[in-house]
Amino acid sequence: MHGYGWYQYMRTGDDKPQVTRELLLRVLNYAQPYWGEIAGMLVMILLSTGTSLLTPLIFRNMIDVVLPAKDTDSLIWLGLALLFIPALNGGINVIQRRLNSTVGEGVIYDLRSSLFSRLQRMSLRFFTNTKTGELMSRLNGDVVGAQNAISNTIVGIVTNLIQTIALLAVMLTLEWRLTVISVLILPLFILVAQRLGLVLRDITRDGMDKNAQMNAHMNETLNIGGALLVKLFGRTREEEKRFRERAANVRDIGIRRAVVGSSFFVIMGLVTAVGTALVYGLGGYFVITDVFTVGTIVAFGSYLGQLYGSLQGLAGAPVEFSTSMVSFERVFEVIDLPHDIAEKENAIELRDVKGELEFDNVTFNYKVDESILLKDVKRYGKMENVTAVFSGTTDRRPQSAENGPSSIVRRRNGNASDSPEADSTSQARDIALSGLSFTARPGQLIALVGPSGAGKTTVTYLIPRLYDPSDGVIRIDGHDLKDVTLDSLSSAIGMVTQETYLFHDTIRTNLIYAKPEATQVEIESAAKAANIHNFIMDLPEGYDTVVGERGYRLSGGEKQRIALARVILKNPRILVLDEATSSLDSESEALIQDALKRVMAGRTSIVIAHRLSTILAADLILVMDKGRIAERGTHEELLATGGIYSQLYETQFRGERI
Repeated sequence: MHGYGWYQYMRTGDDKPQVTRELLLRVLNYAQPYWGEIAGMLVMILLSTGTSLLTPLIFRNMIDVVLPAKDTDSLIWLGLALLFIPALNGGINVIQRRLNSTVGEGVIYDLRSSLFSRLQRMSLRFFTNTKTGELMSRLNGDVVGAQNAISNTIVGIVTNLIQTIALLAVMLTLEWRLTVISVLILPLFILVAQRLGLVLRDITRDGMDKNAQMNAHMNETLNIGGALLVKLFGRTREEEKRFRERAANVRDIGIRRAVVGSSFFVIMGLVTAVGTALVYGLGGYFVITDVFTVGTIVAFGSYLGQLYGSLQGLAGAPVEFSTSMVSFERVFEVIDLPHDIAEKENAIELRDVKGELEFDNVTFNYKVDESILLKDVKRYGKMENVTAVFSGTTDRRPQSAENGPSSIVRRRNGNASDSPEADSTSQARDIALSGLSFTARPGQLIALVGPSGAGKTTVTYLIPRLYDPSDGVIRIDGHDLKDVTLDSLSSAIGMVTQETYLFHDTIRTNLIYAKPEATQVEIESAAKAANIHNFIMDLPEGYDTVVGERGYRLSGGEKQRIALARVILKNPRILVLDEATSSLDSESEALIQDALKRVMAGRTSIVIAHRLSTILAADLILVMDKGRIAERGTHEELLATGGIYSQLYETQFRGERI
């Protein structure tokens, strides 16, 4: 079997992939636009197979007829034919390769486009429960594997099948007894292939995992954060020792793989030699007894090598094909994922939005529906599968109701205490939001306050439909959010999160992401409103300055003001702001506070308030506690009640200067 076939043997797991009729039909559906190219490939395969059969016959004729007759003219013509056939085969192969790549790259394009479109419409819940590395593997590795099924595996199977049939037909015509002996060696091929292939597969998998551990260690210790931690704790020698150990594991498994791989091909060569020896031994006897000529046995020997190559390919064809189908299954799994944030067919497009927002008895929990998530896939040699990079242990805890995504979300949103005793201030709970009802009138400022983990951010995530409520209704201008188009809803709402995200691109590109057709005047006007224009103009490249990965070249205040400018450029009727200024210096904070006043003017604003100035300006303050609205009112009204807000004011806001 050829190298690629053995690679497939090594890839297969203990569980055998299932190839169903439905899967095959769906795969063929992706090949349908390329039937013309596929038909052309089949024609090229037939031509290539036919020309490859001519060379041994030319040798036989040369040895048995031309040389004994000393026919110089015929010898010249046969010599020219031996030059012409490889040239013709080369041209055929180039054409076949072009057709093959057209099909393969076309399938990759179609699959990637379908995958990316599907992922773009998935909810935030999907992305918070899915590894980015797994998505990249589906978009790259699995798509290429699926493409390989059409352009290589299927083509390879068809090629080997046609070659085998053609070779057997010609060989039977030459000498049926030698042909039978040649085929009898096939079971030995299959036995050796399966036994040694499994051993080599396990060694290769182990080597890939060892290499992943070494790469993960480098990734953890050679980035800026890891390198800083190693130096601060003086662990340089320990990390050098740890790396040498892992590099040694990679070295040792590499040596073992090389030895076993070499032994594998030696044994396969010996098996082939057995068949060749039998054929030439019996063939030589037939030549001596004048059953057939020397030219016939020479031609037969040439066909024998081609036959063994084709038979080896066919022996591994079931494994190659079923393994390639696994890639298609993984791609289709993503394409078939249901949209938990779906747009109705007759959805309403919002026009002339006034900005009224209503929460009507809204309840929400972060419980994950497993049907919208991807299945766990063991990918050998991937760094994301190395659970414990330093200790080397693996997380083998079962995923259950008490130990899975829902419990992680519950702790993340609830700040659960490690103490087993009940904590009256803890926000830990199963339901993120429960029975929320309030109305934001057009142009009003609604301030959300409360302890960390009380559900404030969850409220803001529901407004642009990053999640849908588990119960209750959210309305915009009287329309249920589920009844309006996603694009028009997105156009009506502008959101600035606490953790500002900027693309690794220019400031201009990051700004016009909100409005691609924005003019330079509009861009600068938005930047001025966000108090960031002067800073940008002081940069050497101005608006064409690249901000770096996630905007790391800018300070927190600068990134946040760019995010504000981006929202201003979008010009939405409803603003959702996580006013995170607590970690900024006083100058940046003052600039952002001034910018916020301009941004919120005349718009409906839902703000997670971190500053007293925002609270005092609010038309309505909602005090969140354990997923509920514990108190509501103005600043003076809430202080008078002496409740949760009064306590928050005393601990967080009282000493603040206005």
